[in-house]
Amino acid sequence: MRRDWCVLAGIVLSFGLGTAAAQQPTVPAGQQPPQQQQRTRPPAEASAQGEGAQGKQAQRPAVPEEKSSVTHHSARIGGQVINYTATAATYNIKADDGTVKATMFYVAYVKDGVADPAKRPVSFVYNGGPGSASLFTHMGMGPKRVVLTPDGHGMPAPYSVVDNEDSFLDATDLVFIDAISTGFSRPAPGEATAQFHGIIEDANWFADFIYQYITRTERWASPKFLIGESYGTTRSAELAGVIQERHQIYLNGIALLSSVAFSNWGADNRTIFFLPTYVTTAWYHHLLPPDLQNLTIDQVAQKAREFAHGEYAQALEKGDQLSAAEHQKVVEDLAHYTGLSTKFIEQANLRVSPFRWFKELERDKRLTIGRLDSRFTGMEVDAAGERVEYDPSEASYEGAFVATFHDYVRRELKWDSDAYYTVSANVRPWDQTGNTEVAEVLRAAMTQQTYLKVLVLCGYYDVATPFNGIENTFAHMNLEPPVRKNVSFAYYEGGHMMYIDEIQHHKLHKDIDDFINAGYPH
Repeated sequence: MRRDWCVLAGIVLSFGLGTAAAQQPTVPAGQQPPQQQQRTRPPAEASAQGEGAQGKQAQRPAVPEEKSSVTHHSARIGGQVINYTATAATYNIKADDGTVKATMFYVAYVKDGVADPAKRPVSFVYNGGPGSASLFTHMGMGPKRVVLTPDGHGMPAPYSVVDNEDSFLDATDLVFIDAISTGFSRPAPGEATAQFHGIIEDANWFADFIYQYITRTERWASPKFLIGESYGTTRSAELAGVIQERHQIYLNGIALLSSVAFSNWGADNRTIFFLPTYVTTAWYHHLLPPDLQNLTIDQVAQKAREFAHGEYAQALEKGDQLSAAEHQKVVEDLAHYTGLSTKFIEQANLRVSPFRWFKELERDKRLTIGRLDSRFTGMEVDAAGERVEYDPSEASYEGAFVATFHDYVRRELKWDSDAYYTVSANVRPWDQTGNTEVAEVLRAAMTQQTYLKVLVLCGYYDVATPFNGIENTFAHMNLEPPVRKNVSFAYYEGGHMMYIDEIQHHKLHKDIDDFINAGYPH
């Protein structure tokens, strides 16, 4: 399952040290200790010192040979038939001394017949987790998509794929990448996994992959974009700084799809940021009083923001100093906005955790609420329980996504491999070093790469990465006005994967295409 366990703020975890030596990672200035905040030494220099100190490397296990399958296709996208070449392949990613450290799997879709490929945008796309393979973005944004119901529910087998009329291939070439340990990507034999599993480490390997891809395919002059989902947004923010510092690669744009909030806040902050999503979800399920239920989704979301950061935040800030009258008023108002009972809110001390909320919102109907998409409901054996057994949204469509990808990558892309495709990898412990500075890394990259634009894509029914968290992050990044104008937001009546919904994937297509087309001169 897609266990996006790094949700709103991330969980601080210990870093497991491996036995094999890792290459020197590039650490953006904002994540270095103050006494070390200077330009990172070039990789070649670090490697030379390592060779001098350690001498000849010991014999290492054999590594897999790189593989590639090239096929040719056409699809109707954006009202036109597009001919394209698909390359399913692996790259061996090496340390500075030439040692193969990992094999990364990718699928690239390149439009045929382009007069000057150097002027054609290329976008690098990936999922999150951390630990999630990229098959979900692949089968949602690539030139073929899995067939679901119009509102995104999965259907029983036989599964099928169709041309994805809303793929971004009409505006940009697409490269879908599996992070190391996920999908078909693997550490090289004998390599310790700790060197790949962390915020800074992960971004360094992706930077090296992108460097290798644009070098091999002669795309250095192309406009370059990142499209990441969930933890993939944290990766993109970190990667913006790492790839600039490590390889001097400047980006044209970053699309943050269902974004993590890039920061560690206290419990009360988290409660505040989840609240607007509780309200929009109650609106969707028709649980609100008429004064709120009769509003549009955009209007009710704005009312929820104002309440969350106004009366509600002030009440939490007062703590035990809140008077009895103030306490009673906020209880009643919170019930008014959320559809929850005043008794439950009282018992929860005004603080509603998402794990209880999934169970509580429609407990009287013996229904639970989806985490990735709160439009979905589920059923469980114990309606009186505190926590849900599963996420009904993920359970609905995951089987269809996984089955169609396995069939598609072998049948249509001709990828011949007995390797296991790891949909959700166990990448714990994930090194959280630098977690609270990821927003600063992005700010610095946007400030230095003055043309770098960011599009933030938010689902109103996404409880994994609530939209109000990333709104708050950008509101506190201290971006100067000329840089702040390069940030835009788009909102969807969908969840974490808004592209599963027929109407919303039309909107997503237009928003991404417009963003890419506006991100470079042509």
